[in-house]
Amino acid sequence: MRALLAQVRVELILTLRRGESLLITIVVPVVLLIFFGAVAANPPDFLVPGLLALAVMSTSMVSLGIATAYERYYGALKRLLGSPLPRTSLIAAKTLSVLVIELVQLILLAGIARLMFGWSPSGSPPEAIAALVLGSAAFAGLGLLLAGTLRAEATLAVANGLYLVFLLLGGFILPLDRLPGPLAFVAHALPAAALTDATRSALSDGPGQGAVGPLALLAAWAVTTLGAAALTFRAE
Repeated sequence: MRALLAQVRVELILTLRRGESLLITIVVPVVLLIFFGAVAANPPDFLVPGLLALAVMSTSMVSLGIATAYERYYGALKRLLGSPLPRTSLIAAKTLSVLVIELVQLILLAGIARLMFGWSPSGSPPEAIAALVLGSAAFAGLGLLLAGTLRAEATLAVANGLYLVFLLLGGFILPLDRLPGPLAFVAHALPAAALTDATRSALSDGPGQGAVGPLALLAAWAVTTLGAAALTFRAE
């Protein structure tokens, strides 16, 4: 337990030292919330759940994936796995650090939305938590899949490229029904749209009214990406 807590502390300190990581995980969702909340026609009930989902995606895929890729590139990951720190403790520490950052993101975004736009969650909080946890697993698996198979520079480029694609096709800010038919069909099959649909349904519509399908799709993505990451990940 002492080794696990020490590694969690190290992971959080390293995250705070990465300016580009803080930009993606904290600054971008807050700026999008303030800007679109002030000028867009979408009500907070649509916008806020989407940005909560965006915060989870940015931390789980972009921040975790890029950081792990560079740890692998510099040989730090190999040394950690060869140290007395158990592999399970290292994985648990990375998971816990991601969850701590996401908790800070969610509190910050919900607080700003409450103060500036009068937003308050409704529906089923347990379903929303399930959606965000499954989303964390799905995008963490995707980030680790990139980090464990590609070079660090390639992981950086692909992770940021996927972030932009998912930002446009994930329904975070604009409804997917505004996209052309074939593109909307493809978007609905992606994990980003599954996460936003599940979160928005859970916080807006109440239990049992549209969240089951997106949750199932998100669970399938989580199993697929984590399984692929476990099978292909190389420490060096």
